Parts: sequence; C-alpha cells; structure tokens
Amino acid sequence: MPSRTLLLSGLLCLVALASPAAEPKTVRLLTVGNSFSANATRYLGDLAKAGGHTLIHQPLVLPGASFQDQVAKARKHEEAPKSKSGLYANGLGLKEALRKETWDYVTIQQASIKSADFRTYQPYAGWLRNYIAKHAPQANLLIHQTWAYRIDDPRFLKPSGKEGEPQSHEQMYRDLTSAYDRVSAELGGTIIPVGDAFYAADTDPAWGFKHDKGFDRMTAKAPALPDQTHSLHVGWQWKKQQSGKLALVMDGHHANRAGEYLGGCVWYEVLFGESAVGSSFIPKGMAPDDTRFLQETAHKAVQARASRRN
Repeated sequence: MPSRTLLLSGLLCLVALASPAAEPKTVRLLTVGNSFSANATRYLGDLAKAGGHTLIHQPLVLPGASFQDQVAKARKHEEAPKSKSGLYANGLGLKEALRKETWDYVTIQQASIKSADFRTYQPYAGWLRNYIAKHAPQANLLIHQTWAYRIDDPRFLKPSGKEGEPQSHEQMYRDLTSAYDRVSAELGGTIIPVGDAFYAADTDPAWGFKHDKGFDRMTAKAPALPDQTHSLHVGWQWKKQQSGKLALVMDGHHANRAGEYLGGCVWYEVLFGESAVGSSFIPKGMAPDDTRFLQETAHKAVQARASRRN
C-alpha cells in the first residue's frame, strides 16, 4: 500500500505540473468613485500580481462624491477645461481620463450615505453611463455595489427617522441592494457585489462581527477599545485632536484592512474571471483562517451574482 500511495502522489504531481497555468491577462480599469472605491481597490493590484496578471488602474477619487457630484464635476470641466473645479486630484477631467487609455472597464458608484435611496441615483447614473459610452465606447460598464455601515454605527444606534435614511445595518443593505440592482438593470451594467460580500461576512453566525454592548464609550480612557474582532470597518479608534488631546471617534463607514481585502477579492474575481480562493497574496498581519474565510466569502458573493444572471 505505501508504494501505491507514493506512485499515486507522483502521478498527481506530474498532472499538476502538466496542467496549463491560468492565461495571464492585462486589465485596464478606470474607477470613477470616492473613498469607498479607494478602499475596495487597495489590494487589487497585489491580488492581480499574485495571480500572474497585469492591472492598469486609473482611479478618479472625489471624496464623498455621489452620482450627482460626479456629473457636476464633468459638466464643470466641459464648461471650463482649465478650471480646477472640473479636475480630479491627478489633474485630469473625466473626459481626458476616459480618452487616456483603451479601458476594458469603467466603474461608477453611489455615495454610501445616499446608496439606500434610489431617488438619488437617476438621472445622474444614466448621464454618466452615456458620457462613458461616448468617450470610451469600448469599455464595459461596472457598477460598484458599496456596503452597509457597521451594525453599531451611531446612525443605527440612534436612527434619525428621516425618509430615505436606513434605520439599521440590515435595512441599509436591503435598500442599497435594491437600488443598485435597479440601476444596473436600467443601465445594463454589471454589479461588483462588494456589498453582498460584506453583508454575508458581517452576518455569518460563526465569523461575523458582534457589537460589544458592554463597552461604555462615555467613561472609556485611552487606549481602551471595545471588542472589534472580525470587523470589516475601521470602527472605534483613539485619534489626536488639534488640541493635542486624544478623542474616541467612530468610523463605521470605511473599510479596514479586512474589509479592503474582502472588497479586493470581489473585484479581482469580477475583473479577471477567476477565483480568489487560494491567492498567495495576504496582507501583512492577517490571520490565515481569516484570509481563507474572506476569500471564500468573496467567491460565494460573485458566484451568487453570476447564477442570478444565468
């Protein structure tokens, strides 16, 4: 039996060596977004390199920008091409960026604060789709589905009750998903399901983030923090103020390292058409078990979207 086992192992090694590697790809990507697109693509280049691919990425980042803000900036650039009001931080206007490269993909997204309210999407998303089609007709339109805020974000602990503002983590996810699905159907763009992946990870019975209700932020002193195990968001942190004093602040919106990695894995699968599970790229300090869970969660989210389209 041992000799047969060794023979079988040898044959499997030969098969693995003989199997062709994934065909290297070059993907040209332009992202029209804000800090959330920056979060989600932070590790995308590393994942592409680990997969043997090449990513050419031009980010256009306008902090806090909505569809309406992106349209306003493009229109300002049309009216006054040299005015800084129509340029991004890299000195490009949207028109120049679209014409700069033969892009394979151009992405758009809604501002997270407005993502749950479809009334804020149109006609601006449609205007952007048409503008992209005019100046980069070869590019495929992708719609970056952003994510819900953390379950203990202050806006959920004390909901405003205003129309269009979600009252909970679950409601925000449900409403933003509905809005992104609707605009995707109207524009003919493919969803990058980062929001789906975040929600799946956040609500996973074993892995998901749990709100530390025993932490009292009113009496807390630095460096004490609540238990934020498996958070995908920046969360609570001590930050030095202009006065020099430390203050406990909450960012339940933006992604932390784990959230950025999860988002990057989703983008990688959509752009390169292959699984992120087993990728050799792991951010420094991330536990192997967490890495595997995030890779698998991203893969499941992308596969679920693909099955809906088929």
